[in-house]
Amino acid sequence: MCLQKKLLGVTAGIVLFGQALIAHAQLPDFTPLVDQASPAVVNISTKQNRPARGQMQMPDLEDIPPPFREFFRRGFPPGQEQPREAQSLGSGFIISEDGYVLTNNHVIADADEIMVRLPDRSELQAKLIGADPRTDVALLKIDADDLPTVRLGKSDSLKAGEWVVAIGSPFGFDHTVTAGVVSATGRSLPGESYVPFIQTDVAINPGNSGGPLFNLEGEVVGINSQIFTRSGGFMGLSFAIPIDVAMDVANQLRDSGKVSRGWLGVSIQEVNKDLADSFGLDRPAGALVAQVMDGSPAARGGLQVGDVIVSMNGKPIIMSADLPHLVGSLKPGTEATFQVVRNGERKKLDIEIGALPDDDSLASAGEPGEGAAASNNRLGVAVAELSDEQKRGMEIDSGVVIRELQSGPAAMIGLRPGDVITHLNNQAIDSVKTFNDVVAQLPKNRSVSMRVLRQGRASFITFRLPN
Repeated sequence: MCLQKKLLGVTAGIVLFGQALIAHAQLPDFTPLVDQASPAVVNISTKQNRPARGQMQMPDLEDIPPPFREFFRRGFPPGQEQPREAQSLGSGFIISEDGYVLTNNHVIADADEIMVRLPDRSELQAKLIGADPRTDVALLKIDADDLPTVRLGKSDSLKAGEWVVAIGSPFGFDHTVTAGVVSATGRSLPGESYVPFIQTDVAINPGNSGGPLFNLEGEVVGINSQIFTRSGGFMGLSFAIPIDVAMDVANQLRDSGKVSRGWLGVSIQEVNKDLADSFGLDRPAGALVAQVMDGSPAARGGLQVGDVIVSMNGKPIIMSADLPHLVGSLKPGTEATFQVVRNGERKKLDIEIGALPDDDSLASAGEPGEGAAASNNRLGVAVAELSDEQKRGMEIDSGVVIRELQSGPAAMIGLRPGDVITHLNNQAIDSVKTFNDVVAQLPKNRSVSMRVLRQGRASFITFRLPN
């Protein structure tokens, strides 16, 4: 019996050892990739000339009486007038033999001088061809020929779980190699409307920004851009700009010095379970149109407040953030087909995409109107009519303004005096009477949607009236 146990133990050990060997054999060998790709990865340093702290302007000594001139000379030593030099370090990669280099916009932003250090330690001053803050992409040019270049891949074919490799200069350590897997694709980050980020667990630290992210074929699939952190250091969440997006931006910067992208002219929000229920959707998905700008492509194409956009050109809109990515990638003047759900029915709209303006501004909501009748109701809210001047200022055709809140559902869902209600239970509110009629017919214990305009921003909220 003892011998049998020993034999079983030996057998189990052999099996585990064999499994470990197989697992080791399946791990990728990154050395050929690094040898082939590293010569095209560069270090980028910048200088910004800043005034010295506490620097004061040297007065004109000719205006100072002679007895006091020496006093002012001593108060302003020559070295104090020299500006300080602020430096930053980042990474980049060469995409053409004649010296075009891609990096992040935030690596070179506000730089007075940009230096590119090649793998042979030589340094060349770079010219900024153009930068696009919206995608955080910058294109540089160095004066050189026959340079090593990276091979460009296709980021839209990436899948979660694939191995990827980053090469860059974290903390100034040139050609540092880190590896990991793709955690997700098409990630949306707060304030980043036009980049469907690649999320990875590749270690990225200060200095990696602007460097390439490679697939196992040695092709660049992204530009390492930022990390999510609570500590200030790497925590396993890093994000890269897809190379398809970056190259589209780079080509436009090289050809025209600026980037044009598609624009629809709507304000959208996420569709949660309650909103999906109130709009008659079978699942929470799509982009809910909360606002349509006057004269925008959306307005000309027939999009309406309350429409839920579920696809564009056959591509499904799962999260609302998917829509800006898709629209922004289109050239102005392109016609796109949208599938929307309106009043529970699907409709198809063909809309010509416009050009994203340089500076979008939203209308201010203004102050509540006077001289209109208010009314109390099941929601615990007193509302008033809007004047024609207020409607013009808010660029709306109808609505009522909240004058007073009592205890009740309206206060519980966070409504405030001055909020404007334009739609309730999927119906447009054009007067106090219409509002009261709709409130009187609201169903109990079912999700009800309400469109509210606050300080120029529109959004849909949901609530339930108790039994």
